[in-house]
Amino acid sequence: MAVFILCRAPGVRAMSRPQISSLAASVPFILQQRNVHREITPHGKAGRSAVSGVAATVFGANGFLGRYVVNRLGRIGSQVVIPHRCDQYDVMYLRLMGDLGQLQFMEWNPRDQASTQQALQYSNVVINLVGREWETRNYSFEDVFVNIPKNIAKSAKEAGVEKFIHVSHLNADIKSPSKYLRTKALGEEAVREIFPEAVIVKPSEIFGREDCFLNHYANMRWFGGVPLISMGKKTVKQPVYVVDVARALINIINDPDSAGKTYALAGPHRYLLHDLVQYIYGVAHRRLIIYPMPRPLYHLIARSFEINPFDKWTSRDKVDRFHTTDRKFPDLPGLEDLDITPTPLEQKAIEVLRRHRRYRWLDAELEAVKPATPVN
Repeated sequence: MAVFILCRAPGVRAMSRPQISSLAASVPFILQQRNVHREITPHGKAGRSAVSGVAATVFGANGFLGRYVVNRLGRIGSQVVIPHRCDQYDVMYLRLMGDLGQLQFMEWNPRDQASTQQALQYSNVVINLVGREWETRNYSFEDVFVNIPKNIAKSAKEAGVEKFIHVSHLNADIKSPSKYLRTKALGEEAVREIFPEAVIVKPSEIFGREDCFLNHYANMRWFGGVPLISMGKKTVKQPVYVVDVARALINIINDPDSAGKTYALAGPHRYLLHDLVQYIYGVAHRRLIIYPMPRPLYHLIARSFEINPFDKWTSRDKVDRFHTTDRKFPDLPGLEDLDITPTPLEQKAIEVLRRHRRYRWLDAELEAVKPATPVN
């Protein structure tokens, strides 16, 4: 890049403005030119005040993973449209994640195609994070994981969206005993059929401060113990850190070669579910009582929570999902292919489980907790 510098000729004294004007034609000026690197020239502020060129619509932004994705998008100066079905006060915490005017909120009706089209008509990136832990009278798993993604993919295709990212699950399988995972697999097929260039992201169970995995088992202390079916010592889990998944989605947006790919995102270590629960209670400094329980009896207990309108702590489908061994996809790209080093669960577990401790002074005893033994 060339920078031109106007210099005063040697021997010319500083003059007043009229004198400079009168002698401008007679005084020789030297025009110097030199090449400098573009990085030392101003080209916009970095961070949330920058202009990244990304205009993204994030469906399901008020969920667990969604808040981390919006935060990452806001930090690089993206324009983010956040469709929501909840009250506006329930998404107010997202307003601080972007610069002034960069985050746009709008009410959204998932069953209204015009509402979906309006949410993404000005975006070049669409991310679908819509999900639920249980079914309701208004929205079944087929609605949440099949019909809604299908409608979003159709609207994105018609609007000419450059990149559509659909977040599924690592264990999504049409033959799974969990309806949650079966409909996740059907949703992937529906999205691929309508939007072949869509990017499918398959994370394992995600852990973090607000998760429904580590906190789920830690909260079981209120019921006197942790029930595990006989497969608890055979089920293998490979949980992934929520920040790693959010970073992966941002890197996928910036990767021009990611179109049409499927990514399997999992943590660096695999654990037996039985050992993982022991580690959770070790970090929380809580007494652990495990009740070996047959699956039909566990389903009967979970059914009582399903019909309880005040506490949806667990369900039969959640029991089957958490007792499903995480699959391996050696042929699919993962976190390492996106230049992300997976975060071990032992490194972040204390951040999630500290609030479950009885005494805060026990934090110093974390070093004495034996980490869970990874399995192959």
